[in-house]
Amino acid sequence: MSSPDAERRGSEQRVTKQRLAVAAALRELDDFVSAQDLHRGLRDRGDKVSLATVYRILQSMADDELVDVLRGAEGEAVYRRCRADHHHHHLVCRGCGKTVEIEAPAVESWAARVSAEHGYTNPTHTVEIYGLCPACSAQS
Repeated sequence: MSSPDAERRGSEQRVTKQRLAVAAALRELDDFVSAQDLHRGLRDRGDKVSLATVYRILQSMADDELVDVLRGAEGEAVYRRCRADHHHHHLVCRGCGKTVEIEAPAVESWAARVSAEHGYTNPTHTVEIYGLCPACSAQS
């Protein structure tokens, strides 16, 4: 039993009914969602999955780079199925929450250079740029 969204990158995850339900729910969403809101939606659809299981599955999917994770204004993690199959960053609107996936080769070079200068290897990083999208800027 396999699903491209349940096991797309690398790790050997056991594919359960709950994991498939979470992956299916994320495929239906275009925007970021909190674990609590996702859990509520799953329960409304009749899927039997605990909130703790939703958190565990989302963390596993984040570790496997199957979902993007951002921190909301209150610090709560929100999740969205990755649209890109490679490392990327985000522009995030502070007004409406719209996100745009971006490439940032200069950031990649900078992270590698700074890490090497300090003797670090295998660097990873997360970059989110917050601002106002064109629509929200026009309303200001």
